Amino acid sequence: MKFLIALCIMILWTCAYTAMSRTLSEPSIVEAHQQWKMKYGRTYTNSSEMDKRYQIFKENLKYLVNFNNAGNKSYKLGLNPYSDLTSEEFIATHTGLKVPRHLSSSKKGSNTIHFNLSDDVPTKFDWREQGVVTDVKNQGNCGCCWAFSTVAAVEGIVKIKNGNLISLSEQQLLDCDEQSYGCNGGYIETAFNSIIQSKGILRESDYPYKENDQTCKLNGQIAAAAQITSFAHVTSNDEQQLLQAVVQQPVSVSIAVGEEFQSYQNGVYSGTCGRSLNHAVTIVGYGVNEEGKKYWLVKNSWGESWGENGYIRVLREGGESKGQCGIAMHAAYPII
Repeated sequence: MKFLIALCIMILWTCAYTAMSRTLSEPSIVEAHQQWKMKYGRTYTNSSEMDKRYQIFKENLKYLVNFNNAGNKSYKLGLNPYSDLTSEEFIATHTGLKVPRHLSSSKKGSNTIHFNLSDDVPTKFDWREQGVVTDVKNQGNCGCCWAFSTVAAVEGIVKIKNGNLISLSEQQLLDCDEQSYGCNGGYIETAFNSIIQSKGILRESDYPYKENDQTCKLNGQIAAAAQITSFAHVTSNDEQQLLQAVVQQPVSVSIAVGEEFQSYQNGVYSGTCGRSLNHAVTIVGYGVNEEGKKYWLVKNSWGESWGENGYIRVLREGGESKGQCGIAMHAAYPII
């Protein structure tokens, strides 16, 4: 019965979305909003909040329909769980990266590793096919992307080195990294250092995610599931160096998220960016699409209902040394 209900909702959703693509009449928008609320289980506390969110949904819908109808883009926008949020609200609650001032320039410190570009690399690569990547997670309304990006990179190198794919604890970093600010933002570097200083990181199941800041619960009674010895930066503003790093393991990277990220649905993203690095994600591969566009395969932390089942393909080698939306500016990876 649950399956049939879900199937009916999906059919109605598809019909409503097709109709609104042809016309943006008020009745079609109302119907689309109703189907959207059913699909994502969205409810509102009162009529005032519902009216406010409907108006935001309406403006977002108009934007993405006009964008998609314009054509000639390498990516599409679509409705998702965040379609009743303004771009300002979304970025404020679903990003959270901080970049240390001394690392914001091209000089990344003494632990930057330079790769040999003469080494052959495949034209495409996907760490998911090697069983190195855990399921997409969801940071929710907590600005701790830095913890999710760091953990994804650690999960990857642990599987590569030790043969075990273990879902590790973002909440441990949220609570125990004293140099970051929990849901108010944090640093990739201090997250790696926190794991080192704590002598490892626990399993997700032993220290589950709560979507808010709590007191550090490390007491030595539960053994760490994984450890790292150090971390290194990738040479800044060099996508070839980043490519060499990604072939070795998943890499934590920073990106300047702009308003179109919120509604990204599929394709190779080559659109608008934020003014500064504000979000941390994890590159788990790269490739070339059917039209010959090179891309980075990026694991995000906004749930599987966003983008391509939680992933985004970001334009690679688009002409800027810093990469699309600054993706090559500030990258690091753990070492075992």
